[in-house]
Amino acid sequence: MDTLSMPDEFEPKIEANDILAIHISSINAEAASFFNPAQANAGEAGTEMTNYLVDLKGEIEIPLVGKLKVQGQSTREVREVLRQKLEKYLQDPSVRIYLESFKVTLLGEIKLPGVYQVKNEKLTLTDALGLAGDMTIFGDRKAVMVIRNVKGQKVFSTLDLTTRDIFQSDFYYLRPGDVVYVPAGKGRIATADTFYRIAPLVISVLSLIAILTIRVN
Repeated sequence: MDTLSMPDEFEPKIEANDILAIHISSINAEAASFFNPAQANAGEAGTEMTNYLVDLKGEIEIPLVGKLKVQGQSTREVREVLRQKLEKYLQDPSVRIYLESFKVTLLGEIKLPGVYQVKNEKLTLTDALGLAGDMTIFGDRKAVMVIRNVKGQKVFSTLDLTTRDIFQSDFYYLRPGDVVYVPAGKGRIATADTFYRIAPLVISVLSLIAILTIRVN
């Protein structure tokens, strides 16, 4: 049996200017609604998420709870800390939280290129390609580029999806703001090159046929 070495599952760390979507619930729904401003503004009970912008100090402010340091933590860690603080106000509180600002961009030879918002924070490169309908038939699976912002600088890695090495790459799990670019393979380039080379000849032949047809008539 073959085994694959996989990187540890990646958990994105929250940064300043991230947006966290949070919903707080409890056995007492009325009491819990106080902690869900978006739900209160909507005027109805439900599971409406409230968005919180992480300030430059890496904090968000929750009603009654006050300021909460979230920078450098995962949403899983923030969920547990917030749940414990809410026990002071709610009976058996439950917290749902995800990175509203977790978006990735897919470009190039992609069937459905664009920006994708992700609620599953453990997104792999292959998962992202699946969201976008996979590559076109012209995509080069041996040269998929992932571009990432690291401490204000752009870094990139070129991955070969046809080898097992992809599973060991730090770029296999995508991070918020990553850009995936799939270049065209040699087949598409060759096809385009052939077209541009034979196009003048085809046009000349068609023009000659048209002239001869006119003379015959």
